Parts: sequence; structure tokens; C-alpha cells
Amino acid sequence: MIIIEDKIVGADVVEKQFICNLNACKGACCWEGDFGAPVTEEETAKLEAIFPDLKPFLLPEGIAMIEKKGVAVFYKEPEEFGTPLLPSGACAFMTKDELGISHCGIEQAYNKGITDFKKPISCHLYPIRVEKGAVYETLNYDKWDICSAACTLGEEHQVPIYQFVKEAIIRKYGQDFYDQLDAAAKEYKHWSVID
Repeated sequence: MIIIEDKIVGADVVEKQFICNLNACKGACCWEGDFGAPVTEEETAKLEAIFPDLKPFLLPEGIAMIEKKGVAVFYKEPEEFGTPLLPSGACAFMTKDELGISHCGIEQAYNKGITDFKKPISCHLYPIRVEKGAVYETLNYDKWDICSAACTLGEEHQVPIYQFVKEAIIRKYGQDFYDQLDAAAKEYKHWSVID
């Protein structure tokens, strides 16, 4: 593990490789799982404000679900708010392209310059999951079998998880934190080779 400020970064975050491979998984993280993507209070407020602008990028059933349940719902088991799900289990903000690949409708709107909000930070950081403790936040690799092709692609290109999600880490914690993590990861790798 690596400790930076009040953050504990799991070894897998720097040791394992990962690059999303949408052609292989078809965006399964948008429609697999038991809960919606975790969202903060700030993100909920932002999603409520931009929802009208997101509608052209969402599926009709997604729009209907959001209008019925809201942009975020409370999930009892993880005890947190997350995006609402359709009866199929898909995120209500999910959309599909002409090839049948699932994408985040929020991110599609962002890519078109409609909004300045890319997507919930929990999605942007994936496959890293953040857990808040009493003193430390922990950043761990959330290994999921639907991402096996992403692991293979990451290994082919030798891209560690923390580098794959560099933009998201900087968005959440800042450039200085990322630079410290990068330096610590390189040192960690150096000593791992020596051992």
C-alpha cells in the first residue's frame, strides 16, 4: 500500500494494468450490478440542474425513470445515494450507440459541449473504488469479471490502473496528489523489482 496525506492507495492500483475495452465488454458496467453509480450531494444537485440538457442523450425509459425516482436514489445495502436503475438493472443515464455499445448519457452530453459535468466521480475513477474511513480514505481496485478484457488490454500496453484513471484522480484530489502517487508508484515498482 501507499499512503499519501490521508489517503491509502491499495497495491493493486499501482501494480495491475487496465484500459477499458468497450468493443469487448460493450459497456457492461452501465447495465451490470446491483446498485446505481454512487453520487455525492454536490453531484446530485448538478444532475438535477442539467437534467433537461441531458434528455436528448438518454433513452426514453431512462428519462421516465429519472422523472419518477429523481436523479439519485438511496440504496440501503451500501447505505449511499446512487443513480437510479431501470428494471433491467441498467443505469437510467445509460444510452447505446449504433453498434449496441452502452455509454454514459451524461458523458455524451459533456463530449458535445452541452455540459461541463463529465459524469459522477465514482464512474470516472472506475475501476478504483473509494471508501471513507474515520481517518483515511482508501483507494482500491474493484476487480470485476466483466472487465477481464480491460485487464488484458492494459497488460498489453503496460498501463497501470492509476495512470488509466489519471484525469479522474486529478479531478478528485488535484495534480499534486497525482504527482505524489506517480512518484510513489515508480518507487514502489523499483523496490518490487529488487525484492
